[in-house]
Amino acid sequence: MTHRSTRRTVLLATGASALAAGCSKYGDSNGDSGSSSAQASAGQELAKTTDIPVGGGKIFKDEKVVVTQPKKDEFKAFSAICTHQGCTVSAVADGTINCPCHGSKYRIADGSVAGGPAPKPLPAEQIKVDGNSISLA
Repeated sequence: MTHRSTRRTVLLATGASALAAGCSKYGDSNGDSGSSSAQASAGQELAKTTDIPVGGGKIFKDEKVVVTQPKKDEFKAFSAICTHQGCTVSAVADGTINCPCHGSKYRIADGSVAGGPAPKPLPAEQIKVDGNSISLA
């Protein structure tokens, strides 16, 4: 006995295929969402201090690092990889580091979760501020 495909069967199969394809594209870290992520060598200059706005920050995608300046002359660095699904964060705005995949938000002062679904804070990264230069430590 042969079974004909029903509309429901075709829709379920199509939806499952699309869902599987979409899930396989999350993030740039190949599932390594919980580890330290600096890819550049220590001592490499990331930016000038004037490049990082007070109350904001800048994302360095190649190095997978985000540098923030919560208060004037106070610089912090965190992994740019979201702890939820391993996506690279995409923006720093209104005091948070924001992930585009599911809306997780992290505070620029300490990397703590300001809004889920992220399960834990962004790991801190080591930087060195020397005069007007910010580099990886």
